[in-house]
Amino acid sequence: MQLRQIPAHNAARLFGYRKLRRTNSDLTRRTLLIGSGVAGLAALAAAGFLGYAWRRLQRTAYNPDSAMPSSSPEIVALVGNMPYRRFGATGLKVSEVSFGAWAIGGKAYGAVDRRDVLRALARAEELGCNLVDTAMIYGDSELVLGEFLRGRRSRWIVASKYSYQPAGMVATLEQQLRRLGTDVIDFYQLHWPPPDHDVYEQLYRLKKAGKVRYVGMSVYSARDITQLIDHEMLDGVQLPFSLLDPDPFLLRAARLRRSGLAVLIRSSLKEGFLTGKFRRDATFPDPNDQRHGWSAAQIARTVDDVERLRFLEADAGSMVRAAVAYPLSFPEVSTVLLGTKTAAQADSNFGQIPGVRLSTASLRRIVAVQDELDAGGRRGLRALARKLLGRG
Repeated sequence: MQLRQIPAHNAARLFGYRKLRRTNSDLTRRTLLIGSGVAGLAALAAAGFLGYAWRRLQRTAYNPDSAMPSSSPEIVALVGNMPYRRFGATGLKVSEVSFGAWAIGGKAYGAVDRRDVLRALARAEELGCNLVDTAMIYGDSELVLGEFLRGRRSRWIVASKYSYQPAGMVATLEQQLRRLGTDVIDFYQLHWPPPDHDVYEQLYRLKKAGKVRYVGMSVYSARDITQLIDHEMLDGVQLPFSLLDPDPFLLRAARLRRSGLAVLIRSSLKEGFLTGKFRRDATFPDPNDQRHGWSAAQIARTVDDVERLRFLEADAGSMVRAAVAYPLSFPEVSTVLLGTKTAAQADSNFGQIPGVRLSTASLRRIVAVQDELDAGGRRGLRALARKLLGRG
């Protein structure tokens, strides 16, 4: 076999190419190894940071000093046995317990008897209640109120909400005015934070036009409250606050106090569970009951949490009185909304609850239980996400 001789210049090119390919291959491997190492270190650093953040979160305590009322609430009038408070800086005076009208629409807590609802509203008025809170999306609630308010409109502060209906704010408000049988809504709220700032401008224009007297927003988180306070033309805020849901109120109580906003509290009874009347095996078969979708585990867990607070019965006389007295202990609160469907409920809500106060010892023990239960969710995964996103 004859060996073929490769010319010197071709050989140089060939061996140079192989050398270059080996060099490039080595560089690629080194780059990949270095890149993998950097990515691995970054992942370890991120994991370490997350672990550190998580451990810090687990040590988060419910500080009794910041979780206690800063002072006693100011009572500006007494109508019968009903204490009245300032409604922010509006100049209005409001009953410290008010009529939550979601349930009377028939689409939240089961069917209602319209005649009994009208009796409940009349009984609430007799007992000194002067604010009712509703919304167009609460079934027939506004229509029932329109029937009730004929001839007695001046005795009530009417609060309703814009729930971002497709027709727009102006058209929706006009329809609500007709349903309520009035020419002005005293306190008109955005049902949740708006998607853009133009919504605020529409709200302010309606106030300037005299269609609504005062404006506000219903909120759900501490971040919502922070954003709302930045809008100086808003007059009030509505938010959840209960023995089992102390936040976002406690997280923003100091800012609310300085803001001078009217503060309306909803959900103080935790969908009725803080009345203490439900057992672990409770069910809600009515599809119109918002608790219908609760799982058995969620119901049982909530009942167990309520049982941890039974000690309050000795102080307040009943769980329902204690549950409402808790938010009423804070001077920032203007009024607590209680859902009411019947005359019997009105007797309890507006005749037996107003004026009840909890002792300092009970309030401190509440903070301890909230800490044990992590009632505000300050040590959970959602809290970690909020911290990392700067939304805590």
